[in-house]
Amino acid sequence: MLKKLSLFIDAFNQRISNTVAWLTVLMVIIMFAIVVLRYGFNIGSIAAQESITYMHGLVFMLAIAHTLKIDGHVRVDILYHRLGPEGKAIVNLIGSLLLLLPVCAVVIVISWDYVSTSWSYYEGSREAGGIDGVFLIKSLIPLMAGLLFLQGISEVLKSILTLKGQR
Repeated sequence: MLKKLSLFIDAFNQRISNTVAWLTVLMVIIMFAIVVLRYGFNIGSIAAQESITYMHGLVFMLAIAHTLKIDGHVRVDILYHRLGPEGKAIVNLIGSLLLLLPVCAVVIVISWDYVSTSWSYYEGSREAGGIDGVFLIKSLIPLMAGLLFLQGISEVLKSILTLKGQR
């Protein structure tokens, strides 16, 4: 049961990460087009430039949980790499329960008013000709924290399974 739930969460975040990863290719193409149009034909587009920022936000905010899944976040722990699987599981379990999950919950709670205020007037770009979807980008904050919270649950389950010798 625990393993199935962990695998489901991992697969869910993997699917999201695989989807948003394609935005990096699209960002390169659009950035190339922006440069060619700007310097080759003296044509500019604020919306095209802002679209790069939007895609960049989507990639980082929605793939952060996957980065946790693959243990890609920076560790400052000088002992962690010397520990065996059980020791690492204990560190991950304590870190997730005392730091990761509470911080994610706080981010969700604190960002809720910020995002709902933005939605209340459909906040848009401050630039003329920009993308009128700032409220959508701001919505990524609690979504990111929620996805990270889910992945944290998966990591807790994996640690428990490791400590029980079932992983």
